[in-house]
Amino acid sequence: MLTQEDIRTFLNIKNYDLRISGNGRWIDQKCAADVVTVVADCIMNFGFAHKNEFFTTLDVWHYDYTVENVEAIFRKPGVEHISAKNEYDKFFQQPMEMLAYSGVLRKEKRGSRNYYAIANADVLEYIALRERNALFFLRTYIECVLRDSGIYHLFEDFFRLQTKDSYADMKQGYADFIMQHTKINGAVECNRIFIKVLNPLAYYNHSCGTEKGRMSEQPITYDMLMYNRNNFRDIYANKPKGITRKEYAAEHSAEVNDAYYHYQSAKAKRFLRIFNDQTRNGKTEHLDGIHINDRAIHMHHIFPETEFPEICSYLENIIALTPTQHLGYAHPNGRTLEINNAYQHLLLLSKADRIQENLNSATVEHIYDFSNLLYVLNIGFDDDDILDIADMDFASVVNAINVHYASV
Repeated sequence: MLTQEDIRTFLNIKNYDLRISGNGRWIDQKCAADVVTVVADCIMNFGFAHKNEFFTTLDVWHYDYTVENVEAIFRKPGVEHISAKNEYDKFFQQPMEMLAYSGVLRKEKRGSRNYYAIANADVLEYIALRERNALFFLRTYIECVLRDSGIYHLFEDFFRLQTKDSYADMKQGYADFIMQHTKINGAVECNRIFIKVLNPLAYYNHSCGTEKGRMSEQPITYDMLMYNRNNFRDIYANKPKGITRKEYAAEHSAEVNDAYYHYQSAKAKRFLRIFNDQTRNGKTEHLDGIHINDRAIHMHHIFPETEFPEICSYLENIIALTPTQHLGYAHPNGRTLEINNAYQHLLLLSKADRIQENLNSATVEHIYDFSNLLYVLNIGFDDDDILDIADMDFASVVNAINVHYASV
C-alpha cells in the first residue's frame, strides 16, 4: 500500500498545466471523494478480472461487482435500467476522465468513444481503499494542477484573507482562466465545477470555501465534500446532553443508507489488514502475551456493526486480532452476535495504545484521528462527556474507558 508521500511523488513528476493541455474536464462535478473511491474500486475489480484490457465506462458499470454495489450505495436506478444511462455515464465518465488526466489511467480515443486502461495499479488501489485516501489524492492533484497552471496564488490569497472580496477575485480569476485556456466557454459551467476545485483545498486549509455559489459561512467540513451527505453525525448533531442515542434516534428518525456504511466497513477492514501487515508484520493489535506470534488475520469491530452501524467504518473501532482472540475471546465460543464485555474493555485499551503509537510516530503514516476515537467512544458508551476530552489526552481516554467498565 502506498503512502501519502508516494502519492505526492507520483503527482509531482507530471506537468498538469492547463495552458498546455487545454483540458477543461481535468476535474468535474461527480468527482467527490466517495464517488471517486467507488469508481476506482469498480475499475480495480474489473481490471483484476480482465488483465491488460482496455475498457469503456459501459464495461465498468455493467460489470457484476459494480451492479452489486453501486445501486445500493448511491441509491440510483439499477445500472441496467434504461433511465440510468445519462446519470451513470456522468457518474463513471467524469472520475475516469480525472483519473486519466492525472495519469492513473491511460486513455485512447477510438472513433467517438473513449477507452481506458490501468496505468498505475498501485495508485488506483490507494484511491480505491477508502474515502480519505481518495480525498487526499484529489486535494494533492488539484493543488498540482493549479500550481502547474500558474493560478494557485488566487487560492492562496483567499485562504490567507478569507474575505468576500478575495473569494470573488479567486472565483472570477479561475473562471476567466478556464474560459481562456480550455473549451469551456461559459461562467455557469465554470462555477459548477469550481466547488470541486476549491472545497477539498479549503478542508485541508481549515478554511471557508464555497456553498450555493457563495463563500461558505463556516469552514468546509468533511461531510460537505461527499456525494452521500446524509450521515449519522448529521442526525446526532443537535442531540442535547442527557438524552440517550437510542432515545434521540427514535424521536428524530432519518433515512440512513445502511448499504453504504456496510460497504465502507468492508473496505475499512481491508485497509487495516493491509496496513497492519505492512507496518506491524501482521501481529495482533492486542498484545496479550499469549498469541503474540500468531497472524492477525481477523479484523474485529470492537463495538458491533449490527448495533453501531454509525461507527462501523471507523478504523478507530476496528482492531486486528488472531482467529483465537476473535472467535475464542471477543465472541465467546465463536458466537459472533455475542460480545464479551470484559474482553471488549481490554480491546479498547489496546486500540487506544495503537492509535497513540500511530499518531506519535514520525515514520509511519498517520491513519487515525483523535477526534474519531472520541466519537467512537461517545457512540459506543452513549456518553457525551467523552467529547469534552482535550485533543491527544490519551490518559483521559484510558480513564474514561476504565470508568465505563467499572460500572458495567
